[in-house]
Amino acid sequence: MASREDLIRAIDLAVDGHWSGAHEIAQQDEADPIFCWLHAVLHKIEGDAANARYWYRRSGGQSYEGYADPKAELSAIKAVLTY
Repeated sequence: MASREDLIRAIDLAVDGHWSGAHEIAQQDEADPIFCWLHAVLHKIEGDAANARYWYRRSGGQSYEGYADPKAELSAIKAVLTY
C-alpha cells in the first residue's frame, strides 16, 4: 500500500509534468480520499473531466470546481499531507 511519502512524490511528479508516474502512484489506493483527490486532479490535468469528476466524488468532499488552477490544487493536497 502506498504511503503519504508516495503521495508527496506523486504530487512532485505531477508538478514537474510527469503525469504518468504520478498517475501510477495515485492508482495504488482507490479507497483513500486523498489518493482519490490526487487522482481527480490528475485527470483534470489530462483533460478528462468525466473521469476527474468520478474521482472527485470519491475524494470525500472535494469538487471539480474547487480550484481553477490544478497546480494550486496540487499544492493544497501537499499542504494537507505535510501539516
